[in-house]
Amino acid sequence: MAKPGKIPGSAEDVEAAYYEAIASNDVDALMALWADDDDIVCVHPGATRLIGHAAIRASWVEVFERGGVRLAPTLLHVNQNMMSAVHSVLEEVRTPGQEPQDLHIVATNVYLKTPVGWRIVMHHASVAPGQAPASAPSGTVLH
Repeated sequence: MAKPGKIPGSAEDVEAAYYEAIASNDVDALMALWADDDDIVCVHPGATRLIGHAAIRASWVEVFERGGVRLAPTLLHVNQNMMSAVHSVLEEVRTPGQEPQDLHIVATNVYLKTPVGWRIVMHHASVAPGQAPASAPSGTVLH
C-alpha cells in the first residue's frame, strides 16, 4: 500500500494502491496518491463535485466513519500517453456486513505524471443502472 511520500511507479500501481487504501479505510494512504494540485476533483456517486485536498479528504473520512465500502474494480479500459492516463472501470460494490448487492459503479480515474510520479487528479463515479455487464461494451454510443 502507498504510504505518504511513497508513490507507486505507474498509473496502474497508483490505481491498485487507491482501491487498497479504500478497502483498508486508510485516508492517509488514499490522500498520498492524489496530486499536490489544488484543482484535484472527486465526484462520489450521487454527490456534488469536490475540489481540493480538504474537501476530498473530508468526504473520504465520512465514508470511512460510516464503515467504509469495498470496491472491486473490473473491466478496466485505459487511454494513456506519456504524461496522462485515463482509466474507465466498473466498480463492484461490496458493503461490509451486508448481503451482496447488484450494485455497480462506473468510474473514471484520471492520472497525471508529475515530477514525483503518477498521481490522481480526478475520480468521477456514478451508479450505473441495471445489472453489471459481463464484458466491456463494444461499438460507439453518442449522447
